Amino acid sequence: MKRARVLAPVLATALALAGCGGLGSTAPAAPSTTQSLIPELKSDQQVSIVFESYNFGQAGAWTDTFNELIGKFGQKYPNIKVTAQKPQGNSPNPAADTISSVQAQLATGTPPDVAQLGFSDLDFTIHGLNAKPLDELVGKDAVQKNFDGAKYPYAPTARTLGNWDGKTYGVPFVFSTPVLYYNATLFGGAGLDPAKPPKTWDEVKTAALAIKAKTGKDGVYVDCLTKIAKDWCLQSLVRSNGGRVVSEDRKSLTFADEPAVKAVTMAQDLVNSGAHPKLSQQQGYEAFARGDIGMILETSAIQGTFIKGAKDKWDLRATTSPSFGSQKVVPTNSGASLFVLSNDAAKQRAGWELIKFLTSEEAYTLISSKIGYLPLRTGLVDDAAGLKDWAAKNPLIKPNLDQLAAMEPWTSMPGNNYLQIRDGMMEAVEKVVFQGADPGKTLKDQQEQGTKLLPAGK
Repeated sequence: MKRARVLAPVLATALALAGCGGLGSTAPAAPSTTQSLIPELKSDQQVSIVFESYNFGQAGAWTDTFNELIGKFGQKYPNIKVTAQKPQGNSPNPAADTISSVQAQLATGTPPDVAQLGFSDLDFTIHGLNAKPLDELVGKDAVQKNFDGAKYPYAPTARTLGNWDGKTYGVPFVFSTPVLYYNATLFGGAGLDPAKPPKTWDEVKTAALAIKAKTGKDGVYVDCLTKIAKDWCLQSLVRSNGGRVVSEDRKSLTFADEPAVKAVTMAQDLVNSGAHPKLSQQQGYEAFARGDIGMILETSAIQGTFIKGAKDKWDLRATTSPSFGSQKVVPTNSGASLFVLSNDAAKQRAGWELIKFLTSEEAYTLISSKIGYLPLRTGLVDDAAGLKDWAAKNPLIKPNLDQLAAMEPWTSMPGNNYLQIRDGMMEAVEKVVFQGADPGKTLKDQQEQGTKLLPAGK
């Protein structure tokens, strides 16, 4: 894909202050250009846009909620017709098809006008898919006004996740931090105190083995360890053990360094000890929803499935991510931002109106209450007209809120070969955890292969 803009490596100030890793560019900066802001739409100006989102590829609460949102948007903007579509592809997880889907449509000259794309795709989305800098389309003031909100602003650690080189390209939309959901009923059956869930990975192993021995159910599933899960949660594990999967300057891969190897070895030990079953991602969260696993480290995007499975059958609870001993937990984020891909000014303006609506207080009230995603406008949980009553009845949201201030970004791998680098890393993790491969050697060998795929000069 031809690059229309390449940018120098600069990290947004808010994330730098939070101790987050830098997000560099894939080439030297191009000369800056001046661009006129796209005009407002006239009230009778009819515009049709295509919105591609992996949420439309997921059954139940996801598709239903997003169809409702598109319907509400149509009522507010009757002159803008939105055609919603899921990514093209057949992956079990529709989010895995997003980039290849947009690439295929770009090749035919018909990309979606607005797309929901993952945080781990940020580098390529900007430099490979030519996402438009919103600051240049509608003005920096308008972008910041949207983040500030009508009543409630974005959480500081969330509002710059779609930034690059000081410009906003994507508006962070939906995400979660890793949450440890647990079956309090199984805890009781195993002689464990449900009011005192595990705080460290050693405690997780102990509790999991007790559940296995005394109830016959599986102990824990960590949804960070397979290729289909991507690497958002793995990055949290590695960061929480003092490491990174890619260096802060983005010049080298570091997932074979000692902290990462030890984090993956911990997961391998969970499997070898019998505390962790050998299941695919879907098998893992479905088994937990049935009540057949005591704990699962998971995104809140699956929370609705867990609530439905547990209803009137077992006691579902949640707590924050476990730590490696006394080390500080560093949660990373899953999820995606919303980007404008269209080259047409009217469609760009219509796309911006859609993005503003989908990230409004009204939208987050629906998204959080019906799906379980973290409301990025966190003030809603204290608003009686927003999510206050819902939050009081749904304490499962608390771990995400507790972890938001300490969150660091899910970092995208560098360059056009980033998917091969990321997927190769996750395939190596799978071999270690589920096939018993040597942790140090396997990760080192894969890191050497991944290094060959880094952009020139990295």
